[in-house]
Amino acid sequence: MAKNNFTAVTEFILVGFTEQPKWAAPLFILFLSFYLVTLLGNVGMIVLIRVDLQLHTPMYFFLSHLSLLDACYTSVITPQILATLATDKTVISYSRCAAQFFFFTVCAGTECFLLAVMAYDRCVAIRNPLLYTAAMNPRVCWGLVLGTYVCGVSGSILRTACTFSLSFCEDNKIDFFFCDLPPLLKLACSDTTTAEIILVFFSNFVILVNALVIMISYLLIIKAILRMKSSGGRAKTFSTCASHLTAVALFYGTLTFMYIRSGSGTSLEEDKIVSVLYTVVIPLLNPLIYSLRNKDVKAAFRKITRRLQVS
Repeated sequence: MAKNNFTAVTEFILVGFTEQPKWAAPLFILFLSFYLVTLLGNVGMIVLIRVDLQLHTPMYFFLSHLSLLDACYTSVITPQILATLATDKTVISYSRCAAQFFFFTVCAGTECFLLAVMAYDRCVAIRNPLLYTAAMNPRVCWGLVLGTYVCGVSGSILRTACTFSLSFCEDNKIDFFFCDLPPLLKLACSDTTTAEIILVFFSNFVILVNALVIMISYLLIIKAILRMKSSGGRAKTFSTCASHLTAVALFYGTLTFMYIRSGSGTSLEEDKIVSVLYTVVIPLLNPLIYSLRNKDVKAAFRKITRRLQVS
């Protein structure tokens, strides 16, 4: 029920992870390390793809944009986590909170669509290898990438408008480390039913549509692989999809748990752990997932290293 005679909130107070101050310094060092490694890995991947001609293919073009999104993703959230840990609580203005929520959902929404585009790219490459270059020419690739950004921004506008059209009253303490949807909905003093219905429906729609594209793409990939006569060829072809499947499982798994699950019986402590996974851990892991078992990336890295040693 909405509260009467409320005073509109002009700022929020973000509370840290724990009420025990002794954990603040270790967590600060841990998240700072994660952030620096994430930036190094993702920016390094973008530079590597840019400078090595062997990586100028549609797959790596899309991967460079995934790395860009992950670098932006973590840069929207992790500095706020560090500030919250350093001061135990952080005051953030209403407009800044809305801006953080907007850019965070832009990155998350765009990445959701981009992973589906990457599945389609693998499907075209495996089913029609001779026509792959013509089918996924630069114009098509740029069109697909721009489409993911347009969808991500459009979805973020809807989510931000629905969330910040709610009324926030005297209680302005967010028991979270950034301006995310679950704690904001719990903090609102106006009726959240309509906003929750729109947000849940839209989140379900976006995730399910993209998951459907990924599922259909991989069903067609599996069908094409089963037609191959060589078992070694099957394993080698499917291994090119292993990194993408791992990234999809991590990203969609945590988002599904966070936004589609029922709100009954859940706690903010649980939400915090899941949020750390998709805002800090996944952007850290993606460059590792796409490089550790990727011969092209490792070969490009060795070439760059040799050039730097010679110079």
